[in-house]
Parts: sequence; structure tokens; C-alpha cells
Amino acid sequence: MTDFLWAKSDQNARPDAALQRFLSGDDLQWDRFLFEFDIAASKAHAHGLQRIGILTVAESKSLSDSLEDLLAEFRSGKFLLQPPMEDAHSAIESWLSEKLGEVGKKIHAGRSRNDQVQVALRLYLRSALDRLRDVCRETARVFLNRASQTELTPMPGFTHLQRAVPSTIEMWLAAYAEAFIDAAELTTLTRRWLNASPLGTAAGYGVNLPLDREGVARELNFERLQINPIYVQNSRGQFEMQVLACLAQATLTLRRFAWDVSLFTCQEFDFVKLPSKFSTGSSLMPNKSNPDTIELLRAQHAVVQGSLSEVQSLLSLPAGYHRDLQLSKAATIRAIESSLLALGLVPELVKGLQFQTEQMRAAISPDMYATDVALDRVQRDGLPFRDAYRKPITPAELAARTPEQSVAARVSPGACNRLMLEELQQRLRATYTT
Repeated sequence: MTDFLWAKSDQNARPDAALQRFLSGDDLQWDRFLFEFDIAASKAHAHGLQRIGILTVAESKSLSDSLEDLLAEFRSGKFLLQPPMEDAHSAIESWLSEKLGEVGKKIHAGRSRNDQVQVALRLYLRSALDRLRDVCRETARVFLNRASQTELTPMPGFTHLQRAVPSTIEMWLAAYAEAFIDAAELTTLTRRWLNASPLGTAAGYGVNLPLDREGVARELNFERLQINPIYVQNSRGQFEMQVLACLAQATLTLRRFAWDVSLFTCQEFDFVKLPSKFSTGSSLMPNKSNPDTIELLRAQHAVVQGSLSEVQSLLSLPAGYHRDLQLSKAATIRAIESSLLALGLVPELVKGLQFQTEQMRAAISPDMYATDVALDRVQRDGLPFRDAYRKPITPAELAARTPEQSVAARVSPGACNRLMLEELQQRLRATYTT
């Protein structure tokens, strides 16, 4: 890099090393996640400039070919984003200028770093949502497969962490399958909502060139333009917040699942055994096997919530671009990358869970049949429910029942003996076609 993109002749206007470190922050670290998207957008921008006569066909091809070379160098590790580079955008332009001379300097006509970072982020967010949708689909598929492998295997159902009524392993698994199907559907809706191109709006007020924004958007597979340049800048952070909110739905389900597994694997429950690879040992106590992976999975939602709060806190701004918005990049990418890593572990974890069916069955005590008795009185004797609820239940009525009978009688839609797994399978299949 020979100089700052914004450098002019006044040397005194340039920041010293300490100020430059502050201005750049950790941009280079996070721009590594955006670099390939920035190159793709730069290629499309060059093609658009050629279509309106700013670049010749030869110049456009030279820029496009050089950007492909840069991409190959980046992927191989030959090109590194590192100081004194300011950010990915300046690194790309400087590389092109050094390689192509005057032609390289033409790439930035009609755009600003403001819409350049917006389009790279938008492409990254779109890709992140694709990855999130894929992992939610796969996780839901694994939960459904395990739920369909056995039938009516009793376990206690809990409310307020108190034993409540008999339930089944299959119902517990199906609950998480449906949650991840919902997360996949929400991801699809969010992707469609944000799939709008901001490129060509420059610093937020357009430019005096007849840019082919529509053609560039099509090349980058955007469904539409984000039309108003001021809105493009105002939306910085808002689109990230929506993606983080979508991600939070998946990690919230992950947190609840990890909580269940944490409880069910402890000695006081002993309902579930973890695959050994998901546990670690104690550095002091030879007898310990700790569910560290589960606990870190449980904590992942806090990372997303923290990042969401961080981005929200930045957006107390008037219209237009402000450098504050640079800080939203780290929060967004950090949450996405760490959460996708965490969520990607869940399918294998679910496949490897070992259920202690005898312990689960033994934990169902006779008092847990009380609701069954009350509802039997409603159905068999025609009692109003409140009367059936208040009528004393004898020990004999409770002792006459078994966990298997209790769950077999649960036939309301979605309940133990009517899980409607095929309907959930149909919803899951539909996420591949929408």
C-alpha cells in the first residue's frame, strides 16, 4: 500500500501511527471475512463502469482478471491483509493501482468506501444466512430422525423444574426439531428481506454518473435495489441487527437444549450419557468428566445477545454515514462466526446421545398420573373438568397406571402418541424449495 485512499498533498493532515491504529481498530482482522465478497463486488462494479463508458472493454477485463489473481493470492495465503493497509477496500485499490497503474486507479469511479463496505457486508450477511439455514435444516433433520427411531419411550415431563406428567424421549426430540425448522424458515424470510443491492449509492447521495445499478445487482444475484442512497447509509447496522436477531432464535434454542442436556447428564438425573468426545477431564480431580462442550454451547446465545446490544447501542445517530458504524462490523462477524461454529456441532452431538431409558422410566412417580385421572373422569364420567380436578384421587387410581399407558393415552395433536412427525418432515422439506 503506497498511501491512504483519501490522502491529499497536506502531509500534516495525515494521522500518526497511534492515531492510525485507533482509526483502523481491528478492521483488518474482520475484513478477512469480507475480502472475497469485496472482490466480487469490485468485479461487478468494473463491469458496470464498462457498460456506461467509463472503462473500455479491455480495461474492464484487465481489472476483472487482476481481481481474480488477487483472489487466488488471498486464498493461497500469498496476499495478507495486514498493516500498513488501512482496510480491505484500500488494500484492493492499492493492489490494482500498483499492478495496473492508471487503469487500477479507475476502479473507484462512482463508488465510495461507504457503499463498498455495505455491499461486501450485505453479501457476507446473505452467505451467513445461507450457512445458518443449512445448519438449522441439518439439525432439525437429525432431531426428527432420532425421534422417529423409537416409539413411546417414557421420560418425565417437567414444569418449573418439577416433575409434572409423563412424557417421551420422542416428544422432547421433536420439540427441538420443530424449533430448528422455524429457525430455518425465519432465516429464509430474513435473507429475502435483506437481498437488496446498496452498491452505486456512493457516500449516501448518489453520483453524477448514469451507473448501471440494476445490472450490477443482477450480477451479484440481488433480487432488487436498495434504492434511496440516504436510506442505504441509515440501514447500516439495522440489517446486521436483523441477521443477529435471526441468529439469536437459533442460539436461544441451542441454549435451552444445552441446558436440558446439562441437567439430564448430571448424576442427580442420569437420563443421558454424552459421547466421550464432548466431555473433558478435570486438571485436578481424576474422577471428573465435565460437559465443557455443552456448557460453552449454552453460553453462545450470550455472545449473540451481547453483539446485538452492541450494534443497537451504536445506532443512536442522525441520518447519513458516521464512522461509529465501523464498530458494528466486529460485533456482527464475531457473533456469526462463533455461533455457526457452535451450531455446527449440534447434529453430531444429537446423534451420539445415549438415553438411559430405565432411569427415565423410574423417575416417573405415581403422583404424575393425577392429570390423567382427572381427564379420564371428564371423558368417562362426564364431570366438569374443575370438579374432576378437585375430586380427591385415591392411591389405587394412581397405582393402577403405568408410564406406557399414560403416554399412549396422550393423543391430542402433537402430544406423545400423536407427534405428527410427518407434518414436521413436510415443513422441513419445504425449506429446501422456498
